Amino acid sequence: MKNDKAVEQTFGHRLRVRVCGVLVEGEKILMAVHRGIGPNGIFWAPPGGGLEYGETVDDALKREFLEETGLEIELKKHLFTHEFHDLPLHGIELFFLVEKTGGVLKIGHDPEMEEQILENMVFIDFKELAQKPKEEKHHLFRHCNSLKELINMQGFYSNLRENL
Repeated sequence: MKNDKAVEQTFGHRLRVRVCGVLVEGEKILMAVHRGIGPNGIFWAPPGGGLEYGETVDDALKREFLEETGLEIELKKHLFTHEFHDLPLHGIELFFLVEKTGGVLKIGHDPEMEEQILENMVFIDFKELAQKPKEEKHHLFRHCNSLKELINMQGFYSNLRENL
C-alpha cells in the first residue's frame, strides 16, 4: 500500500511504547479507521499512539486522543497490555478504558505523518466489527467477541501467541 513505506519509515525498525484508549458509547466502541495500512489498505483500531520521552502515560493518551479525535478524556482503568510484533513494526501497547470529558468528535491528524492516514473516527458495535476481515482489525479483536469481553480483558496479549 502507498502509506506502508511512510509508516515503516516513521514507526518501524524500533520498539515503540504506545497507549490506546477504549471509549465506549452505549454498546459501541470508538475506532480509528486508517487508510493505506495492511494488505487491504484499511485498518481499524482504538485511538492512540506513542509515548514521547518524559511524557506520562496519562498525558500521552490524553494528547493522542485530542490529536486524533478532538475529544478530551480521562483514564479510568488499565485493561491489558498487548505486544504487536510484525516487523518492521514492533510495539508494546497499553490499553485503557477512557471516559469522554469534553470536545467534539472529529477526524484529527497524526503530527508524525506528512501524508495523513486517519480516514475516519467511528463508533461501531461488535456485530459490525465482526463482519470486517480479520486482517483489517487490530489483533486484540481476535481475543474478544463482545464489548463486555473487551472491558474484562486482563493480562498480556500478543499477535504471536495466546494471552499469558
